[in-house]
Amino acid sequence: MVSVGRHPNITLMSYSEVEKVAGYVGNFTVTVRRKPRYVNEDLCTGCGTCMEKCPWKKIPSEFDLGLGNRPAIYYPFPQAVPRVPVIDTVNCAYFKTGKCRACEKFCTANAIDFEQKEQHVDIEVGTIILATGFSDFDPARTPQYGYGVLPNVVTGMEMERLINSGGPTTGKVLLKNGEKPKKIAILHCVGSRGKEHEYCSRVCCMYSLKLATLIREYVDAEVVEFYRDMRAFGKDYERFFHRAEGHGVQFARFDGDIRVEQKKGNLVVLATDVFTGKPVKTPVDMVVLATGMEAQPDQHEVGACFGVSRSPDGFFLEKHPKLAPVETTTDGVFLAGACQGPKDIPDSVAQGGAAAAAALSLMDHGSVELEPFTTHIDAERCGACRTCEGLCPYGAIAMVEWNGRTVAQVNEVLCKGCGACAAACPAGAAMQSGFTDRQVLAEIEGMLTALSLKRGVREEVV
Repeated sequence: MVSVGRHPNITLMSYSEVEKVAGYVGNFTVTVRRKPRYVNEDLCTGCGTCMEKCPWKKIPSEFDLGLGNRPAIYYPFPQAVPRVPVIDTVNCAYFKTGKCRACEKFCTANAIDFEQKEQHVDIEVGTIILATGFSDFDPARTPQYGYGVLPNVVTGMEMERLINSGGPTTGKVLLKNGEKPKKIAILHCVGSRGKEHEYCSRVCCMYSLKLATLIREYVDAEVVEFYRDMRAFGKDYERFFHRAEGHGVQFARFDGDIRVEQKKGNLVVLATDVFTGKPVKTPVDMVVLATGMEAQPDQHEVGACFGVSRSPDGFFLEKHPKLAPVETTTDGVFLAGACQGPKDIPDSVAQGGAAAAAALSLMDHGSVELEPFTTHIDAERCGACRTCEGLCPYGAIAMVEWNGRTVAQVNEVLCKGCGACAAACPAGAAMQSGFTDRQVLAEIEGMLTALSLKRGVREEVV
């Protein structure tokens, strides 16, 4: 990220959102809303004095998933680029009461600006790459695991922060009562390969093995992994699995449902052994839920903004899973990473490179090939009923002024030749190239003529 921030040809617009996308391939206009962080990026030196002096330091940290606290002015995460803090207006004393301004008093660079306003910036671009990522599955939606109800039941991401030396507990993993756990269970496929989502999230097995190895090395607790299938599919992944085995990690394969209960103050994992078919009860001190990936909550809105469809699982839909895995049906818009579907880091990096190469190739070519069977509107017959405009799934039809009246007009760059407008036009003004009434009738006449000649030949032979 530091390299990206320092690159002379890359403009990094952090703390910003895309509000609108107009135009077409080679000629997109993107409207970006830059939210105020109330810190001047040009003046801030990233010294961190404002965060040290802020008196409001008991705000749950989003980066630490609520396990630690942060001040009202903070870095979103330690490696944030640019290294400029942002003020949380919901919890900041000045925005709540009009008092405090401690950060402004102690800032030697005079970078604090409480009068900063949001800005809207229009950017002209030729291609777009979507890399909006994924959302971690919320196990509170699956009550059988006891997340949020039973003590010492955490997600894989929460365990990642707990065992990290830079985390809220400086790497110390403790139970609610302050004691070290002696036995920890890791449950696979939480939110994947079940009723919530049918697909495999592809990363859960490997990050569970990583957590199990770290727990064995730094917590010195017994670890039992409950799994459906161990999908160690990548390069050297099988070796990592055997490495975890060598560290003393136990593996228990289960089938069907698995749940967590509390009995006599202790957690118990109840599962069905896949080999014997008998129920198994395993008492543990802590349970780690290997949550899977799912599409972002605003995936539909983002897709509608960029003109990208979604697959049934909610992720963005590629043009073709084999031949065009990074392209979309909207020319000039490409996909990269887990926004297209669950994938691990190596696959995300590879797809990011492929998307960049595809975008660069398109821009370097200088021209694009259009669909040969686009629709055109006969302005003389158009009644401006706007039926076609509402039906077009690609936003290729707009109403324009023509000879003193409003008519529909098709943008041939956006049109994909689906024919929906031509089929629905009540005036017959929308006509698809290659499929006009005259051409279709000529094709039918040719087929009937050929069929008649064929029958005549058969009768002569008989």
